Amino acid sequence: MLYALDEFCKWLQATWLSGVISGAAWIIPVLQVIHILAISSVMSSVFLLNLRLLDVWGRDETPEAAARRLLPFIWWPLPVLLTTGALLISAEPARSLENPSFAIKMLLLATAIGLTLLCQRRFGALRAQRWGGGIATRGLSVASMAVWIGIVLAGRWIAYTQP
Repeated sequence: MLYALDEFCKWLQATWLSGVISGAAWIIPVLQVIHILAISSVMSSVFLLNLRLLDVWGRDETPEAAARRLLPFIWWPLPVLLTTGALLISAEPARSLENPSFAIKMLLLATAIGLTLLCQRRFGALRAQRWGGGIATRGLSVASMAVWIGIVLAGRWIAYTQP
């Protein structure tokens, strides 16, 4: 399996796209800025929504209304993150794809998407007044914020751990 991953990284590194991205000094910083702005949108929306569920913020708005307002700022940046992340990976594939921190980040991302889908589904199934601070709601909110923080930490840690 590791041999196949290593061969894929070598192949990706030799592609035209990889050469263009790694060869132009301005492309990687621009991609990183776009990636960070998209992360900012997702993280701020996730935190505001979860703080609403915890009754810490936005009590003048129902959780349902907060979800309608904030969920697009979670879902729409995800394709931007996927695209910019894939382009950044193509410049130095082994640096990310063979890095244990990257694997942790992807596992946490899958978990975060699952938690967000669960939260969104529950908003659709339950009335807003039933979201009033129950233990399941609080646990879901805390878990969601912890997982999203873990994604950011694992993403940053990629730069400091080597395959």
